[in-house]
Amino acid sequence: MITKPILSGLGLDGFKELAIAAGEPAFRAGQLAQWVYKKRILDPDKMVNLPSGFKIFIKENSDCCSSVITQNSKSDGGTEKLLLTLRDGNAVEMVIIPSPKRITFCLSTQVGCPVGCRFCASGADGLVRNLQCGEMIEQLWHGSNVIGRLPDNVVFMGIGEGLLNFKQLAAALEIITDPEMFALSPRRIVVSTSGHVPGIRQLTELGKPFTLAVSLHAVNDAVRAKIIPDQFRYSIAEILEACTEYREKIGRMVTLEYTLLAGVNDDDSAARQLAAIARAQHAKINLIPYNETGTEFKRPTINTIRRFQQILESAHANVTLRMEKGSDTNAACGQLRRSQTNS
Repeated sequence: MITKPILSGLGLDGFKELAIAAGEPAFRAGQLAQWVYKKRILDPDKMVNLPSGFKIFIKENSDCCSSVITQNSKSDGGTEKLLLTLRDGNAVEMVIIPSPKRITFCLSTQVGCPVGCRFCASGADGLVRNLQCGEMIEQLWHGSNVIGRLPDNVVFMGIGEGLLNFKQLAAALEIITDPEMFALSPRRIVVSTSGHVPGIRQLTELGKPFTLAVSLHAVNDAVRAKIIPDQFRYSIAEILEACTEYREKIGRMVTLEYTLLAGVNDDDSAARQLAAIARAQHAKINLIPYNETGTEFKRPTINTIRRFQQILESAHANVTLRMEKGSDTNAACGQLRRSQTNS
């Protein structure tokens, strides 16, 4: 049974408790935070201003690095997917997404996913377990080592429904945004959800200007029921009500994620209804042509995709078309993990 806490997930309060338990003065917590969060050093032996006894205590009472990169898959477009093996032998993915002006990290929040969206590889085998805060932070750490710096943006859009693991997600968000820790602006962080209404309201209560991205995927409940199983599916009306509350309290535009599935949600009527929803919500639409994962769903033709986009634009909706990168490297969320699990 694994009992040691993960060092990078302890935060300042955890570091203070560690220092006090070791018989060290409280200021050691600040020194430790500098090494872990500012210099991104997890090996106590490299923390030169810490006493040797404290270094030993840290190693004996925490897991300094609980995950390792076991596969690195890079696409022709530069997107880099890391498969991380965790201390219990499970695996999870994080993705490094470069663009001309910024680098974005896509982080996972669970091993597997309980929601089970029918087109998605992440939840095909169900939920194994929640990730701990430290396991989310280590994804950031591994990615930063690969590129040599912190990312410009972080999106919690990888494997899992983060709002169903809210306590650990909130702890990771605190560490990532705290000025004494990683100090990334909340405005550079996206939290994605399949539409978990209670979780949206919990995120609202944090009161920080994260970008909320909601995977809507349909404009009516009948179509959405074909895509998302019953257990964690909320009605579109409930989801939009929670989005309105978020926008009004936080003051941030919500993003509506819409994966285009051939013959399911890609007709002209759906485009017009989606535009109306987005305008009413003052929301941005992120249009995503389906990246095929071996399910019964198919990607629409390029002509259908472009027509759907044009209808949205003609209706004065704020829309971005996101053409998936790296389809040659198990690009969809969960594909790399599944390829290892099923091998």
